[in-house]
Amino acid sequence: MLLESLGYRTDLMFARWNGEVSDLGEYLHIRTPSNPTYYWGNFLLFKNPPLEGDFERWSALFKGHFPEAQHVALGIDGTRGETGEIQTFLTAGFDLEKSVVLTATQTHAPARMNLEVEVRPLKTDADWAAALELQILCRDTQHTLASYRVFKTAQLKNYRLLTDLGLGEWFGAFLTGKQEKGKLVADLGIFFSSEMARYQVVGTHPQYRRQGLCGRLVFEASQYAFAKGAETLVMVADPEYHAARIYELVGFAVAETQVGLQKF
Repeated sequence: MLLESLGYRTDLMFARWNGEVSDLGEYLHIRTPSNPTYYWGNFLLFKNPPLEGDFERWSALFKGHFPEAQHVALGIDGTRGETGEIQTFLTAGFDLEKSVVLTATQTHAPARMNLEVEVRPLKTDADWAAALELQILCRDTQHTLASYRVFKTAQLKNYRLLTDLGLGEWFGAFLTGKQEKGKLVADLGIFFSSEMARYQVVGTHPQYRRQGLCGRLVFEASQYAFAKGAETLVMVADPEYHAARIYELVGFAVAETQVGLQKF
């Protein structure tokens, strides 16, 4: 199954590195055995938007592949945000997830860039432990603390394995002032396959937002990726979240709309 969506194609980089991708013709079956509570690491990705009557069929397919899952995640390939016949899904409690896929072939430093932090890859167990706590702090409140910790612990373990294999880096912004020196206040990952590099999980401590940290991290990571031979950088973001605008200030532009349906 050939995918149109650049967003999903780069999502599958991680699925193949950390799990399994099976092509079943009409759809792909994606599993991440090391992280079964990762919704978008355990999902079905359909070639076409749903037609009338597909709610029951798609739900049964998901249940058949993931009988113990406490969630349902269904991706829809495409580039223009086509959703098809989704009203039955929405009535049944599914959320429509629309994301913008942004790309850049060159970047520039944003006008407002925080130079009062040290940006560097995570190196130590303490660095990774700090990243875990920061990611948990930045979680969407719809997730409980306990369940999110389980998911995020497994996810960051997998990302760390990828950095150990030389497939990318996880960057952090660390305070340099006398007060709280060395505190991690923002982080992100960037990983590459061939000429493509994909950002992952950009997060900024709530008390340090709107201080030029995100733009600095995104720019610094882009320079690393280009130096490693990447030609196109890919970022997937919530179109309603202000961070998408920050990415555009570094040189990214919206290329696609990515669509999925989820229930948990």
